[in-house]
Amino acid sequence: RGQRASDPVQSLPCCGQGAGRLIMIRFFIIMMLVVVSDQLSKLWILNNFALYESTEIIPGFFNLTSLRNTGAAFGILSDMPLIWRQIFFITIAVIALVSLVVMQRKMGRESIWYTLSFAFIGGGAVGNVIDRALYGSVVDFLDFYVGKYHWPAFNVADSGICVGVTIFLLLQIFEKEEKQSEESSPCPVKK
Repeated sequence: RGQRASDPVQSLPCCGQGAGRLIMIRFFIIMMLVVVSDQLSKLWILNNFALYESTEIIPGFFNLTSLRNTGAAFGILSDMPLIWRQIFFITIAVIALVSLVVMQRKMGRESIWYTLSFAFIGGGAVGNVIDRALYGSVVDFLDFYVGKYHWPAFNVADSGICVGVTIFLLLQIFEKEEKQSEESSPCPVKK
């Protein structure tokens, strides 16, 4: 995988540990920004809303609603005993974080977009693990709906995970198209 000319990481000296260290620092700073924004927003909800309390923000479309999710996405596994949920979700999060750090070290130099992707996913995972460790459930509060049809409530951490995964998938699609375009080009492209 080659670097793109428009990529800000390209301007870094790519040989040596200094650039790699800078990229990892960037990764951890972005990840911590996601964690801090997630935890501050949840703390605000916990301090200002009773459980199930809701405030309409955009009529017919968006509420802030204080909810707890004891399961995974959309309440999956919520009927498992608490201790097994805790062990399961914390183990999955640790495995995911280790995998993200490994992928970041390998792919982070290729594009700032990989760093953003992995940092958003990691920050979201850490934010939700903190909730599980502190409360035994995840604090959800963003409630989007149309009429009587509500999307499952979510939080900033969930948003970070979704944005990170979307960036990663788009990178994979664009890189595949770029590689196919280079392979079918009559003139070889030098990088």
